[in-house]
Amino acid sequence: MSRGRKSHWSTLFLATAAAIFTIALVVYPEQGFAAGMSGLKLFWRSVFPALLPFFVLSEILLGLGIVRGLGVLLEPLMRPLFSVPGVGAFALSMGLAAGFPMDAVITARFRETKQCTRVEGERLLAFTNTADPLFMFGSVAVGMFKSPAVGGLLAIAHYISAFLVGFVFKWWGRKDPTHIAEVKARANEERRDFILVRAYRELLKAREEDGRPFGKLLGNAVTESMQTLLMICGFIVFFAVLIQVMHLSGMMKVIGWPIAAVYHLFHINNGLVNPTIAGLLELDVGSAQTAVVSAPMLQKLALVSAIIGWSGLAVHAQVASVLTNTDIRMTPYVIARFLQAAFAAVVTVIFYQLGMGHAAAAAFAHMPVMTAVGRAGSGQSFWHVASSSLSFWLIALAGMVVLALGLGMFRRIRVIAFHTRLK
Repeated sequence: MSRGRKSHWSTLFLATAAAIFTIALVVYPEQGFAAGMSGLKLFWRSVFPALLPFFVLSEILLGLGIVRGLGVLLEPLMRPLFSVPGVGAFALSMGLAAGFPMDAVITARFRETKQCTRVEGERLLAFTNTADPLFMFGSVAVGMFKSPAVGGLLAIAHYISAFLVGFVFKWWGRKDPTHIAEVKARANEERRDFILVRAYRELLKAREEDGRPFGKLLGNAVTESMQTLLMICGFIVFFAVLIQVMHLSGMMKVIGWPIAAVYHLFHINNGLVNPTIAGLLELDVGSAQTAVVSAPMLQKLALVSAIIGWSGLAVHAQVASVLTNTDIRMTPYVIARFLQAAFAAVVTVIFYQLGMGHAAAAAFAHMPVMTAVGRAGSGQSFWHVASSSLSFWLIALAGMVVLALGLGMFRRIRVIAFHTRLK
């Protein structure tokens, strides 16, 4: 089939789907309005306070050159583990603290400012697309499962699966000629001075290249952040209404019969079919529906873990919108989400079956920062949500910097010792 013919079929499909959705809104106006309001409340209570400080802060740190300076310090950690530049740790820390789609926003900025290659950007998106602790400990564990310990198990499985995906994607695009050329050019420009000297030099260079006065930088940061947040709000509301319309019209049952057949084959509770479809579209709705189903706890936890790893088409649409002005492809991102969903479910089952789940969850949940995050997520206070996310980000970033400096110092000592033995 020719490309033009494919385009015609996709246009026809999208037009038909849009028409059906519009008719459904006319048939179910009250239910659609209620679903839209629930999506709007979710955005205002959880997403907006968790993301706004990070959007503004990240833009300011990028403009001041701090991120590029940190990238030099974090190179000894990120390059050997994931084959990405050191600035990738900034995207990782932001994703860990603020959740979806903070990592995509940061990665897009890296690509626009040539701080990473297209392949490195795709590798970054593969494993930095993580849910924030507020969601797992507050919304899911406390709000949906009524058990704070569940958050620890889900968080452990989620972050382990993310790092496994990052390790797998270390080899993504290694033979891409453009990527190889860009990496070599960047390596030739680097001077091998002491790491702190290089970090300071890169900070000054990035600030000089940006050149915006601080007042203008702050204004641009707030304006661009609000535009991105409104886009995210629109996607959340749209998918909340879409899921409700699909449920009322019976489309969920039609779409779900292949999933029902697979679940029957593997003796998985049939009540988890609808939550699975909802989770494919939007992770909040899918997780909430899973929690209330009368099914074995192991199956519910594995499904929620997979849904969080997949993150939902609503998040995928947000990521695609953020990447519009870059050449980063969505295909590797979607592959990574499939992998993380599978890894997360498997890790959850293993921990649970070995009896390690409760102990690990309790240990994770009782860490000081996690208990603060759990209280903030359940309390729904704007200030608590924002301050707990920021504190978690600072701890995560500081830990990465210390680890990277330690690895760099260890490597430097080994090199000196090797040259001493040669003499």
